[in-house]
Amino acid sequence: MRIPRPRSLAAQLFAMQVVLVAAILAGFALFTYLTDRSQAEESARLQSRAAAAAAARSPSVVDAVRSADPSAVLQPYAEALRKDAAMDFVVIMDPEGRRWTHPVPDRIGRTYLGHIEPALAGRIYSEQYVGTLGLSVRTVAPVYDGGKVVAIVSAGITVEEITEQVRDQVTALLAMAGAALALGGIGTYIINARLRRHTHGMNAAELGRMHDYHEAALHAVREGLMMLDGNRRIALANDGARELLGLGDDAVGRPVSDLGLPPPLTGALLASEPRVDEVHLSADRVVVVNTQPVVGGEQRGTVVTLRDHTDLQALSGELDSERGFTQALRSQAHEAANRLHTVVSLIELGRADEAVVFATAELELAQALTDRVVDAVGEPVLAALLLGKAAQANERGVELVLTEDSRIDDGVIPRTLPSRDLVTILGNLIDNAVDAASEAVTGSDGVPPRGERARVTVAARVEGGELLMRVGDTGAGVDPGDAAQVFRRGWSTHGAGRGLGLALVQQAVHRGRGTVDLARSPDGGAQFTVRLPLRPAEVTA
Repeated sequence: MRIPRPRSLAAQLFAMQVVLVAAILAGFALFTYLTDRSQAEESARLQSRAAAAAAARSPSVVDAVRSADPSAVLQPYAEALRKDAAMDFVVIMDPEGRRWTHPVPDRIGRTYLGHIEPALAGRIYSEQYVGTLGLSVRTVAPVYDGGKVVAIVSAGITVEEITEQVRDQVTALLAMAGAALALGGIGTYIINARLRRHTHGMNAAELGRMHDYHEAALHAVREGLMMLDGNRRIALANDGARELLGLGDDAVGRPVSDLGLPPPLTGALLASEPRVDEVHLSADRVVVVNTQPVVGGEQRGTVVTLRDHTDLQALSGELDSERGFTQALRSQAHEAANRLHTVVSLIELGRADEAVVFATAELELAQALTDRVVDAVGEPVLAALLLGKAAQANERGVELVLTEDSRIDDGVIPRTLPSRDLVTILGNLIDNAVDAASEAVTGSDGVPPRGERARVTVAARVEGGELLMRVGDTGAGVDPGDAAQVFRRGWSTHGAGRGLGLALVQQAVHRGRGTVDLARSPDGGAQFTVRLPLRPAEVTA
């Protein structure tokens, strides 16, 4: 047997609203009925009291009581008063309760059914009592003659008459309540039909499960996910997006333009057209951005996915360095083979002394920089980087010089400064310096002019609790008008597809809570100075 599917949320709300409206209308109708009945009974009591008091104070009633046949005079008077006052009965009787008047003439002369003792005592008294006409609301009043009660007047309205009046009012009320219920039901149906479209016919349990899955998926996905509403405010951001963009707990609801992100990244997030695999820099990360507008008749928002490209970019830089090292080693191997052939040829020609002098000179030249770097830089990663970059620079005709005051002992650099960031900073600065120096001394025919030597000067030392790295070159330098743009992603003097190195340098320096400055090198080119604090408290502040 097929288990019926639970009602959708819209159907449940519709049923609940209809029942609620019906219950409210029923309660209101019951309250109105009881209120109207109470008011009708009170009105009947007041009306009967006025009629009975008017008859009791009438001089004609006293004169009729003195006559030989009071009934003959009082019956027409009582009937006229009953009709004028809209009473069901007006009964005038003697002090012993024998009727002189009655709406039904056959009952004249019989004993009145009801309490007359309060009237005999001189009080006007109202009550509900079952008489000959049924249950009625009546008032009994004494008639005085010379200070003596000579007759009693009773005027009343039957409860059946009161009920009929209330019934008419309740019928009209129920008709209005039914119309209100019908209109409310139609309005509720229209609203819930719209709700059904938006909830896709799912019930509350299904929506709850979807919300739970949604929350679990957001926290489980390591990539960043953001949703922007139509006003470009953050409607949703998972843990990955908060980490990649450095967002706080109050990010949801804030406009993207107020997050303090770099302008290119902000522009990508605010773009109305889709963006596919764009690489952007945040304060500490390299992120790949994809955006897709949510369009449904109008732009309702944007879905943004973010991937962390920082480690991949660092690995790519390391791979480029390794490729450069490989090419340098190939070139050195080629040069070493040429020099070895030269030594062998000199020996074969019987010039052994000249072969020894040539080999010794080449060995001293190759070993000089290695000894200088190993002696000054005890940090293995930086030492290896400097040696590799020196080989690359030499292949391009650029001399890499390590200053005499350079000194970094092994173990000085704390773990809070990752080796990968140091390689990113120093490696990119040296690469840019080598490019600038080699381009500045190359003539129109591609051959450096005589007497000029391209040079890159590197200083690396610990100074005042900071790691100082300074790279200068003999290139053309940086135009002062471009000084503020050199660290912007995409800025380059080498054409499209470049301009990422210095942006990565600034990002790595920011992660290390350091500073990077641009100045004019004593050699005429550009000089970049990086300072990174070595104390963990300063780095993690």
